[in-house]
Amino acid sequence: MSEKEMDRMLRIKTAGTLEVLNQSVHYNRYEATPYIALDELFKHYEITKDNRIVDVGCGKGRLSFYIHNHFQVPTIGIEMSGKLYQDALENLQSYDKTGKKSKGLITFERCLAEDYKIDTRDDVFYFFNPFSEQIFMKFVEHILDSVDEHKRSIDLILYYPTSAYLLFLETRTTFEFLREIKVPELYEQNENERFMIFHLPLMKLKIEREEPNTN
Repeated sequence: MSEKEMDRMLRIKTAGTLEVLNQSVHYNRYEATPYIALDELFKHYEITKDNRIVDVGCGKGRLSFYIHNHFQVPTIGIEMSGKLYQDALENLQSYDKTGKKSKGLITFERCLAEDYKIDTRDDVFYFFNPFSEQIFMKFVEHILDSVDEHKRSIDLILYYPTSAYLLFLETRTTFEFLREIKVPELYEQNENERFMIFHLPLMKLKIEREEPNTN
């Protein structure tokens, strides 16, 4: 089934790419995660109704609709672009015309990632390379601040991960590498077509910050 055919089945429009004029050069263009990649991810990564997934830079909301259709697990998509946010809301209306089946399970919020107030229920964060390393670092710090206040384990799911994201997580945080999931067919053509999953256990709650330069 093609991307557009899957969209049609879900009654949404998320296919294609879009360059969005951003106020900051730190934010990247919109592109939805391929459905075949999501299929592969959830063959190997289990989510439950106790989870609350945050799609950071959600675009038109594909991940939220996919997760609701398959698992009925609560998600929140955060998006800085007004156009993409409106597209996500229109997709929600089309996906659930009555507003009943997804009530309380699919939410979209328009804001910069660094301005998002992390909810105590948020415990799985999804990133498809939405912004620069600098913003990613700030966002992870916000996650850890939230965990300090409300103890819980956290998972980070990175699709098409950048070397800068990985280096930061591996060398400057207490997140532990959990699993790599390669997307068949796509990975053979491009080694970036993979998911890297990091986990923060309950006992590891602090980010490892660089020592101040005293010279």
